[in-house]
Amino acid sequence: MVFSSAIFLFAFLPLCYLLTRLTKNLRVQNLILAFASLVFYAFGQLQYVPLFLASVLVNYLAGLLLTSRFPKSRPVLTAAVILNLAVLGVFKYTDFVLQNLNALFRTSLPMTGIVLPIGISFFTFQGLSYVIDTYREPEGGTRDFFKLLLYIAFFPQLIAGPIVKYHDIAEQIDHRSLSPAQSAAGIRRFILGLAKKLLLADTVGYLADAAYAALSGTPDTRVMWLGAVCYTLQIYYDFSGYSDMAIGMGHMFGFTFRENFLFPYASSSIKEFWRRWHISLSTWFKEYLYIPLGGNRKGRARAALNRFVVFLCTGVWHGANWTFVFWGLAHGLLSSAEDWGLIPIAKLERKPWGRVLCRLYTMFCVTLLFAIFRADSLSDGFALIAALFAGTFTAEGSLLLAKLLSPAAILTAALALLLSGKLAPALRERLRLPEAAANALSLLLLLLCMLCLSKGGFHPFIYFQF
Repeated sequence: MVFSSAIFLFAFLPLCYLLTRLTKNLRVQNLILAFASLVFYAFGQLQYVPLFLASVLVNYLAGLLLTSRFPKSRPVLTAAVILNLAVLGVFKYTDFVLQNLNALFRTSLPMTGIVLPIGISFFTFQGLSYVIDTYREPEGGTRDFFKLLLYIAFFPQLIAGPIVKYHDIAEQIDHRSLSPAQSAAGIRRFILGLAKKLLLADTVGYLADAAYAALSGTPDTRVMWLGAVCYTLQIYYDFSGYSDMAIGMGHMFGFTFRENFLFPYASSSIKEFWRRWHISLSTWFKEYLYIPLGGNRKGRARAALNRFVVFLCTGVWHGANWTFVFWGLAHGLLSSAEDWGLIPIAKLERKPWGRVLCRLYTMFCVTLLFAIFRADSLSDGFALIAALFAGTFTAEGSLLLAKLLSPAAILTAALALLLSGKLAPALRERLRLPEAAANALSLLLLLLCMLCLSKGGFHPFIYFQF
């Protein structure tokens, strides 16, 4: 069940909202939301509900031990971390390891064919953060299993984040109120995310898919640039749209989640990009890996090594493919180069033309690396990069461009490009729409989304695969 499906929009979400509004007892509301979240997960992968519950139970028991009997116990923490990572490793990376062993040693080890549980990277990281935080501050844990279940299973952020820490919402689980204004703001935020997904991400995603499909023939440089740029727009609107919907639904049920995207394509450096892109993930790695490794407290060389470890893990977290590893390490290399002054961001930003150059550099690097991120293999990714600069123009490419670039597609892609930078926050700040106008605009966007849904088709969120 995806947020942009009819069954979710017209049945599941309204029913959950109405059921929670029928009672003012927060414990009953929490039980309703926890049960609904399990139903939500079961709708997608019923066979993995026991695995999900086992994961929650392991982290609950570890937290209980750290809270009561064995506070500050490293063996308990180590065991819980190993169990969480082992589950993630078995389900996400077993076949990847076997494939590489076969390639390296010319063996024929059979693949397991394990189906990846949806959202496993997200709910595993939330469980890990809970155990680690409880180890650090035992009084921050909970003895109530259903509170932890709601925290990890809460359906708005279960499948693709944002990654939420328990101590950020523990107070909201026990004490929260919901006003009509908060509900309205949540609904507007949800509709905004839905519009990002259906109106922008899916449209530019169609162009990107068509361009990548053309890579198998003689790639046309123009088509490849269209695919690279459109995928860069698609992944932003797809994932930030999901985060908007999650944050909006959180508001609808009385919860406040932190922002996960802050207009990353307005960044002037790769370091700034990672302060704005998938903030919950970069914050998680900073707090639970980078700082424990020593951060930048042990000299520039050690800081660079720590940064490479973090970006390597960030790439591996995204999936079992060397494209993700390369993507992560390349971001680590660029970030370190900026930190060392090899890419003089600070000097360039002092001048107006330099700020423009910094933004162009950042988006150029982000686009090229997302092109490899999207590819099925490193060889395909490098072939696409080569095609971008080959200057090859083919008759087939001209026909494909004529077919793809309809007036509606051009308008949508141009709008997506314009709104991906600083124009969107500038417009929001300048217009400051009154609530009635904001509600009317949201209703218009919802109607446009319904028109898109009526056309049929299934477009899962990109980050569901992670």
